[in-house]
Amino acid sequence: KVLDIHGHHSTPAQFRAYAYNLIALRTPMGSGLHITDEAMGEAMTRHLKILDERSVDVQFISPRPVAMMHWEQPNLVEHWTRTTNDVIHQTCRLHPTRFRGVAQLPQVSVSYSPDTSNCVEELERSVKELGFIAATLNPDPAGDRKTPGMNDPYWFPLYEKAQELKTPLIVHASISRDPRLAIIPHNYQYNFMTEQSLATLLLEHSDVFTRYPELRVIICHCGGTLSRFIPRAESSGIAGGGQVGIGSRAPAAHVEEHDWSDNLFFDTCSYDQDFLETALKQRGVDQMMFGTEAPGSGTGVLNPDTGKPADDMVPVIDRISFLTADDKRKLFRETTMRVFALYED
Repeated sequence: KVLDIHGHHSTPAQFRAYAYNLIALRTPMGSGLHITDEAMGEAMTRHLKILDERSVDVQFISPRPVAMMHWEQPNLVEHWTRTTNDVIHQTCRLHPTRFRGVAQLPQVSVSYSPDTSNCVEELERSVKELGFIAATLNPDPAGDRKTPGMNDPYWFPLYEKAQELKTPLIVHASISRDPRLAIIPHNYQYNFMTEQSLATLLLEHSDVFTRYPELRVIICHCGGTLSRFIPRAESSGIAGGGQVGIGSRAPAAHVEEHDWSDNLFFDTCSYDQDFLETALKQRGVDQMMFGTEAPGSGTGVLNPDTGKPADDMVPVIDRISFLTADDKRKLFRETTMRVFALYED
């Protein structure tokens, strides 16, 4: 059985129309959003067909990151978050053997909230009432790069509750409002890369997992960028440029490596096989879980090596020569079963 930890929900047009009205009117509508099971079923037909074609048995579905509205005012964010989670729950209820819910959190600009305590109630509701098994964490909710890094106490209320509920946090960035990026098409993808890379480094080089030893964090898209340096290489004893006389010194405390193998994980959602292979080598097979984001940005693009859509990832992983049968079982299922404590077959 193949478990896909990186999926985003499909919805009828009514869902986004409701979002537009919420933004335009600046007021949550008292009656809320009601999508019939029939309308939701029609919207999911294509999604299910794509999963079948890609040999995915169960997909963990979260909100589409660019639609989370974390950059809006708090009352709109709170209403939209509950609405989104209710719709994800509806999908899971209609297809209980195919989907598991991953919650949106009501994250807002740091100017509105001094920490993440405002997210605790919705996380608890999503897990205890809706049966969700994880939550999405946006490291830059306002899109302005002013939110404290993921090693900061700002995040501790959320970490504490996630640890208590045994709920993994899946790090997935959203849009950026950086005006420098305006010329770049689909520049939210650039924000994914930078914010997820930064999240990886901050968690690797901080004491977050010492404080919260049972917290599990998964960073999407192989963790953003990869390292161009040789990992765990021994010192040559020769000083580098700008380091005269210190080439053989012991590393400072903040560059020491820690073993976060029970805490920090990544998904395989990279459509370039060379990048994915390097990620598997650098991150380690045991730290990675299968993720496709299907249907999504890879659905409409053909992989020239397989002749199939880019998000058809099972054949891509099958053709990676250095992966053993045991490695593939870990990627497709076993590590996910271990990390997502609330998942039940």
